[in-house]
Amino acid sequence: MADVNDVVKYTSKDFSSSQDVRWCPGCGDYSILAQMQRSSPDFGIKKENFVWISGIGCASRFPYYMDTYGFHGIHGRAVAIATGVKVNRPDLSVWVATGDGDLLSIGGNHFIHVCRRNVDLKIILFNNRIYGLTKGQYSPTSEKGKKTKSTPFGSIDFPFNPLSLAVGAGATFIARSLDRDPKHLQEMMKRAATHKGTAFIEVFQNCNIFNDGAFEILTEKDTKADNVLVLEQGKPMVFGKNNDKGIRLNGITPEVVNLSEGKYSINDLWVHDEFDADSTRAHIISRFAEKEGFPTPIGILKQEIKSTYDADFHEQIDNIKKTKGEGDLRKLLFTGNMWQVNNNN
Repeated sequence: MADVNDVVKYTSKDFSSSQDVRWCPGCGDYSILAQMQRSSPDFGIKKENFVWISGIGCASRFPYYMDTYGFHGIHGRAVAIATGVKVNRPDLSVWVATGDGDLLSIGGNHFIHVCRRNVDLKIILFNNRIYGLTKGQYSPTSEKGKKTKSTPFGSIDFPFNPLSLAVGAGATFIARSLDRDPKHLQEMMKRAATHKGTAFIEVFQNCNIFNDGAFEILTEKDTKADNVLVLEQGKPMVFGKNNDKGIRLNGITPEVVNLSEGKYSINDLWVHDEFDADSTRAHIISRFAEKEGFPTPIGILKQEIKSTYDADFHEQIDNIKKTKGEGDLRKLLFTGNMWQVNNNN
């Protein structure tokens, strides 16, 4: 990351390319793009040090619309390509734009390994729970029973929980936001930009053509307060239109309690700690929405500081050079058990 004092003061227009944005009118991708363009000037990073990598899918057009360096890769391989970029150019800020089909289906293996390695990448998951580009098939995050063109009688698959997957794989920054909550989404992007390690943000993104209203209960004014829990560092877990609901831990079992009944007060509630070294609580939070009566959490579930793969890679090479000197490729190729083939024509 560059010294902020050396960076030209940018505006959102500096990160907007000349390409016509080609998504369906009303798609949630527009909001994610807008928030990234508005947030990027605040990252303290020179524009020429940004790189966006994508795979295949609607979200994968993202690099075209950011006026930065970028690469449109192949299906599911975005994080593998991004790893190569980061390892070879650790000075760059490398971002990945990917969808639920791209990252969690054919790209699932790459995703879990980039998390466990803690490569210093920023991964934005556009999760609309559907295959949009290929016209409406069910995806790895589609709910069980989902009727689509490829599951006309309802999906029999249990869906992936991306946050739980990221926690289990060891990502060091795990967050969720909503396409229709621009201020919150901008804040998550800024926090991810400053994190050293694999930063993963799941964004619930509406596909108004093939899965319209999938997250309506979380975004509409009349229902959002009772169904969304905003995670804030060091603050108790309170939600509800009148802030009259909360979550407490009974051992390791979370419970929703009503603060207006007088049995429990705000002092009895679970206080969120995103820096908790034990991932157990982050995993519990990641599964809130799967429990009846529980809100869907947004915000940072977990943040951990530890060495990154790319930094360790270069440190190891530097240490070897100090003890063994610079490598000699010819010497390497002509050392050890060898034989020579003579051409005696």
